[in-house]
Amino acid sequence: MDPATSNDEIAFEFLPLFRLYKDGRVDRLKGTEIVPPSTDPTTTGVRSKDIVLSSESGLGARLYLPKLEDPTRKLPLLLYIHGGGFVIESPYSPLYHNHLNSLAAQANVVVLSIHYRRAPEHPLPAAFEDSWEAIKWAAAHSNRNGPEAWLNEHADFDRVFVAGDSAGAALAHHVARQKGVEGVSGVRIVGVVLFHPYFLNEERDKLLELIFPTSGGLEDPKVYPGKDPKLGSLEAGRVLVFVAEKDFLKDRGWSYYEALRKSGWSGVVDIEETPGEDHVFHLFNPSSEKAVSLVNKVVAFMNQD
Repeated sequence: MDPATSNDEIAFEFLPLFRLYKDGRVDRLKGTEIVPPSTDPTTTGVRSKDIVLSSESGLGARLYLPKLEDPTRKLPLLLYIHGGGFVIESPYSPLYHNHLNSLAAQANVVVLSIHYRRAPEHPLPAAFEDSWEAIKWAAAHSNRNGPEAWLNEHADFDRVFVAGDSAGAALAHHVARQKGVEGVSGVRIVGVVLFHPYFLNEERDKLLELIFPTSGGLEDPKVYPGKDPKLGSLEAGRVLVFVAEKDFLKDRGWSYYEALRKSGWSGVVDIEETPGEDHVFHLFNPSSEKAVSLVNKVVAFMNQD
C-alpha cells in the first residue's frame, strides 16, 4: 500500500465533528475558528484577555471583565466550560467569545472561560481534571495574592457560579460535585447553570467509548450522575437546567433534573425546556427571541439574592 494512502486511513469518525486517522492525526471538521480577545471595549464595555493557568498541562482560559461602574465593588465570578463533545470548540471561538462577552456585560460578572485538554488526543478524564484544576486555580486568588490581577482585584469568591453547555455542562456539574465531596477553601459555589447537558443514558454511546476508554460506563459519576451515590453532595444552593424540545440530549437533561431532586440534595433545581429549538440554539442564533429570553433567565439567576 502506498504510504501516502495509508496515512489517510480513518480509524474513527464522528460526523460532523471530527475524524481520527490510524496514524493518530485528528481532523476537527468544525469549531476551529478563533477570534482575538477584546482589548478595546467599544460596544459592551467588556475587556477580555487570554491567560495560562498551567504551563505543565497547557490549561488556558479567556478572562472577561465587565465595565467597572464602581472599581471597589467585587463582582460574582462565573467559571464557564465550553461544549463540543469534549472534542471540538474552544473559549476563543466566535460562538463562545460573543456569548460570554454578552453574558459578562448583562450579568455584570467576571468570567473565566477555560480551555481544557480535548479528546481524542487527550482522552477523558483529562477534561474533568482540567476543569477541577481551574476552580482550584481560581480559589488561589481568594487571598488577593494570586497570579491574575483581575481576579485579585474584582472577583467575589463568595459568589461563584459554574456553567457549561453540552459536554461543558457535564464538566460544570463535575466541578460542583467535586467541590461538595472534596472541598476547596476560598471559593463558595452558589449556583450552577447547565445548558443542554451531555450525560450518558441507558443507550450505547460510541463517542464516549472512544474518548473515555477508562470510563466505568453507567456507573461512572463523571458521565452518568443519575447513579452517583454522592450526587446529593453537590455544592450550590441553586441549579438551573436548560433543555430544548428538538435536542437529542433533551431526555438526559430531564433525567439529571429528576435524579438531583431525589438525591437528598438540599438546594433548589429548576428546569426550562425551550419549545421548537435544537441543541445550543442560543449560541448559533443569539439574537433570536428565544435565545434572548434564555440569556435573560441566566442573568436573573446570577443576580438574585
